[in-house]
Amino acid sequence: MAFDPRQLETLRPQLVRFAALQLRNDALAEDAVSETILAVLEHPDRFQQQSSFKTYVIGILKHKLLDQLRRGKREVQLEGQLNIGDDEADRSDADMIDALFTSAGHAVEAAPSWGNPDQTLERKEFFDILQICIDNLPAKTGRIFMMREWLELDTEAICKELDITAANAWVLLYRARARLRECLQLNWFGTQA
Repeated sequence: MAFDPRQLETLRPQLVRFAALQLRNDALAEDAVSETILAVLEHPDRFQQQSSFKTYVIGILKHKLLDQLRRGKREVQLEGQLNIGDDEADRSDADMIDALFTSAGHAVEAAPSWGNPDQTLERKEFFDILQICIDNLPAKTGRIFMMREWLELDTEAICKELDITAANAWVLLYRARARLRECLQLNWFGTQA
């Protein structure tokens, strides 16, 4: 075995948090993570160490989540989850984004230099801050961002899954990117030399 099974125990909370964000159902998220861990343990020889162990496991989880999303379209959910406050969060998002721009559509302040992106991406701490920023997005906004950027779903698939229009999807993606930019500026780039 090319990895220590205890690494899975360490990764599990991150995997569950991400799966819950995508699936909006704690039980389905737990199922996807369990299936992922089982797949890793049943075939330890498949980990070829061509990437980090975490990247390998997340890749498997990504496929399990896509399977769950596809299955969800074919199954009837008896237990729904109400996302009370999503509309309010969307309104506060719009207000926050409006505050970043003048009435002519220009940024209130110029974007600061973020230095060398390659060096930033090499630092583990950056990804910790990015995860915190994503976790603090409104639920729907964070979900659509992760579907687009992490699961690499196209707009059509996202719209079908979330039952929204393409225009709504683009607005939510814009809001997500604007909020992430602001969060990273305040919590990462603003603190760097």
